[in-house]
Amino acid sequence: MNAAPASQTLSRGLSILEQLSEHSPLSIDEIAAGLNVHRSVAYRLVRTLEHHRLVIRDAAGLCVLGPQMTVLAAGVNRDLQSVAAAEVNALAHELELTCFFGMLDGDDFVTLVSAAPRIAGATLAQRPGSRHPITVGAPSKAVLAGMPDAAWPVDVEDALLSDVQLARERGWAESHDEVIPTVTSLAVSLPVVGGVRSALAVLAMQALPRPEEIAQRLHDSSHRIASQLGAGH
Repeated sequence: MNAAPASQTLSRGLSILEQLSEHSPLSIDEIAAGLNVHRSVAYRLVRTLEHHRLVIRDAAGLCVLGPQMTVLAAGVNRDLQSVAAAEVNALAHELELTCFFGMLDGDDFVTLVSAAPRIAGATLAQRPGSRHPITVGAPSKAVLAGMPDAAWPVDVEDALLSDVQLARERGWAESHDEVIPTVTSLAVSLPVVGGVRSALAVLAMQALPRPEEIAQRLHDSSHRIASQLGAGH
């Protein structure tokens, strides 16, 4: 049968996209090592993904996710993303902090939309499509806090369990130096919309002043998102 090679090829292509979403940029040799295949096999797969603009290579020949990935991601719960985008932009400019919205995807938290404030100077960037394990970061803790323990996708260590319990008690989660070195994040869980476990979060280069006020502002936005989409808290 010739179905197996096609299935294997598709699986390897998807694995490349997963590699690049977690570790980017990557060389052809690094991709080949990740797939445990010969370099020539990895090269042919990358060339196919390049043809569809799912992967692009920079001047040094390193691979990153291509623009077509954004187009595909835009089709994921378009209403949810568009409603969240308006709130994310408003939050970023009001709080003068990078703000983003994301959701649980398997064992990861993946960013769907983000916005940086319109202020002078350096700002933090949170690229749509970026992901990190559900075991680290304020958004992950907020998502876990909004789920029953039995529904958690991973085993939770004692330290994380303590953070999740604290997030449940005060209604927001916080992290320091976990996903991005030296960066602080604060997040709140959103209501479940169509089965999506999601969170709103902000990033800062320093400790956040008046975190309770920021958390309340995030809660206000989460309620508006839920209301527009007909979800209950």
